[in-house]
Amino acid sequence: MKRNLSSWWIWSLLFFILTWSPEARGEEKPTVAITPFFTERGAEPGRGVFCPICKGIYRSGEILPGSPGTLTRLLHQKIEVLRTFKVLSMEKMEEAFSQWDRRLFEERLIPSCIQLGREWNMDFIFIGILFRFEERIGSPIGAERPASVAFDIHLFRLKDGKEVWQGRFDETQKPLSENLFKIGAFFRRKASWLTAEELSSVGMDEILRRLPGSKELEEKP
Repeated sequence: MKRNLSSWWIWSLLFFILTWSPEARGEEKPTVAITPFFTERGAEPGRGVFCPICKGIYRSGEILPGSPGTLTRLLHQKIEVLRTFKVLSMEKMEEAFSQWDRRLFEERLIPSCIQLGREWNMDFIFIGILFRFEERIGSPIGAERPASVAFDIHLFRLKDGKEVWQGRFDETQKPLSENLFKIGAFFRRKASWLTAEELSSVGMDEILRRLPGSKELEEKP
């Protein structure tokens, strides 16, 4: 009898999950495009550099070749896992992006990205800016120089061109002995010295935890 009751609860739970999922109710997820990450380099290494969107200040530094593509790939993977949006593929976005004059994005970043997203009939567009991507020198158990990464991500709603969310990450990894107040972050970073890509991935997870649901984003005034 107990076994039958347990089976009934399992099937009831599965039915509830399937019935109340957006896909089962025929609800359309909002669509989103993700631009390739843009880069901002300061005039002098180590000095401040401004975000062209929010005017936030970051310490400039080395940006390794290929690192904007690494962050773009990470953001695609993480947004797809969240399942909040229907995501335009990287291939389609890169194809569309390649057909535009790069100078348009340098001169009028937000309007150009919004226009690009609207041409693809998207509901939202993510714009990422990379300021620093410095690789670790050393190994996971000992680093002469730790990884250091700084980037931000901005989400625009395309029906009215309004920015509805932004996330910021700016960190040079430090040992636990230098910052006991961040013991949780220390263990989230595997209690080891991370590569710049690993640090970027952890940082992106942390800021995307604060991303609101699609309904809130669609209704935000």
